[in-house]
Amino acid sequence: MSAILSADDLNDFISPGVACIKPIETLPAAKPQDSSDPYEVTTEDQVAASQPPPPAQISLTDCLACSGCVTSAEAVLVQLQSHNEVLATLDAHPRLHAPWTAHNGPNGVANGHVRNDMTNGVNGNHTEPKFFVASVSPQTRASLAAVFSVSEVEAGNMIAQLLSGPAGIRTGGAHGNDFTWVMDTNVVRDACLVAAADEVASALSPEATPPTADSEGAAATTPKNPILTSACPGWICYAEKTHPYVLPHLSRLKSPQALTGTLVKSVLSQRYGIPPSQIWHLAIMPCFDKKLEASRSELTSSGWLPNPDPLQAPVRDVDCVITARELLHLAAARNITFSSLPRTPLPSSQRIPFPDPKLDAFLFPPTRRKNHNRDAGPSGGYLYHILQIYQSQNPGSTISISRGRNADVVEFSLMQGSQTIIRMARFYGFRNIQNLVRRLKPAKLSRMPGARGGVRRPGGATNGAAGGEGVKEFAYVEVMACPGGCTNGGGQVKVTEVADVRAAEGIHAVNGAAVAAKPGPKEQKEWLGRVDEAYFSASDEDSGDSDGDQEMMDVDSSRANGVDGKGIDEVDGISRSYIQRVLGHWSTITGVDTQRLLYTSYRKVESDVGKKKQSDVERVAGLASTIGGGW
Repeated sequence: MSAILSADDLNDFISPGVACIKPIETLPAAKPQDSSDPYEVTTEDQVAASQPPPPAQISLTDCLACSGCVTSAEAVLVQLQSHNEVLATLDAHPRLHAPWTAHNGPNGVANGHVRNDMTNGVNGNHTEPKFFVASVSPQTRASLAAVFSVSEVEAGNMIAQLLSGPAGIRTGGAHGNDFTWVMDTNVVRDACLVAAADEVASALSPEATPPTADSEGAAATTPKNPILTSACPGWICYAEKTHPYVLPHLSRLKSPQALTGTLVKSVLSQRYGIPPSQIWHLAIMPCFDKKLEASRSELTSSGWLPNPDPLQAPVRDVDCVITARELLHLAAARNITFSSLPRTPLPSSQRIPFPDPKLDAFLFPPTRRKNHNRDAGPSGGYLYHILQIYQSQNPGSTISISRGRNADVVEFSLMQGSQTIIRMARFYGFRNIQNLVRRLKPAKLSRMPGARGGVRRPGGATNGAAGGEGVKEFAYVEVMACPGGCTNGGGQVKVTEVADVRAAEGIHAVNGAAVAAKPGPKEQKEWLGRVDEAYFSASDEDSGDSDGDQEMMDVDSSRANGVDGKGIDEVDGISRSYIQRVLGHWSTITGVDTQRLLYTSYRKVESDVGKKKQSDVERVAGLASTIGGGW
């Protein structure tokens, strides 16, 4: 387990679970053998008991399959997905060079196929080479920007220099490996926002069909109103384990992290014949719950491979997730001072293009698009983008914003004069989420003779399956587990750690941005304000690629050329027609339907953890009693 992760760090902790998560069956300890009885008969059970049982192993996948814990960050239970795993993987596998470059020959391919027979130069053992690809969230960049008093763009450049630059991690390790591409998840998030708006429009359509009882969590179903975001894995894990009745309301759309992994692995593996196991995707995210998301069985190659091999285990779309704090540990482990890394972008002339020109222009645009404004929130802006779509379709309408019972509950209304067109809401933090799911719980039917409808529930819930007053009027709800949103994720640098981080980097005062000696809740709130400021202040600026490809410029400028049937295309700098062309092109070159690429599924998690297991005697006795027998 990463040394920086502990239960005390979690700001979205609910309650501990019962019993162990993955107990192993053990036999009674063997009795000392009595040599005085040479005719003693030894049973197989006694022989097995004499051998010490193997130690129990647990993984994040086990956590997801168990309802024994009710905590959104179950990563505290496992030793997986840390900066140590990143370094171990880089040292264990030679880097697979891109087959479309001149490294492997004039056509970029060695002997007509990808070179996958390299040998580990350290110990001479056969080791499968890998592509190393990374993606970085804007919230992570904002956290590091606040620590080192740089802009969010500069922090992103420093991360790219660490992972791919000449002064980065390639300077050490067994193979001198680094990452072929470092991607900005903001780009893929644009695709998620467009797809989310389409999903809401489809769900609110009069022709929408509600999911059946046996397909409520299926990817192909249309979610019920109110539609709840699904980009936060802590919230999803909590819903699946404790409130499965909300599953029909969940958006089926993948998160930017998951969609980035699907895009990279599907394109490289399908178009160039590279096994998914040879593509290693690292995601740098603001919270530990993203490690849980990466471990979901639904987010693997089995979801998009046209003809998966039943004998081959599915490969995760995201192999490892680390946070901002773990990224600093990664640099320190390679004896790299993060603050000394260049704040300028890597020259585009040294960047290996993504194998498809259209996808290369999409993933690596010549300019970095700014984050959304403060009204959109620090968690991706799903709600606000959808609201802006409806506003563009209703000229003259205005967006009304009102605070709920606390700062983490915000209600949005699109108004046309005095008429309300659509209502949405934002619920951040588990205290507010608990109120939300309580109101969505279907009312129990009364068994009293002559009773009508359901029974009123405490906390504002009313009759009917739609839930409580107010909640049922919302068409869309943005739900995030962390109070304050994703910039306050558990993996971000906390105010209590800033002084130590700066001291380790040899920085004692950064432009007057001092931190209190003993920071408390007030200082943490002020610190979160600095992180938010870095997040929202990121603006459109040139990425520094003065020698950028003109084709990239042409494709990027084409975003505003197409319009849909209503004549509305670009909203908040995102062109719906351009995104749809990119997604259609992705589907075409991989031969995979867009539905399988973009959407995922959810399931109710059931477990017998904490329940008394029935012994064989009790089970047989119960069976005998049901047929009229007995002992």
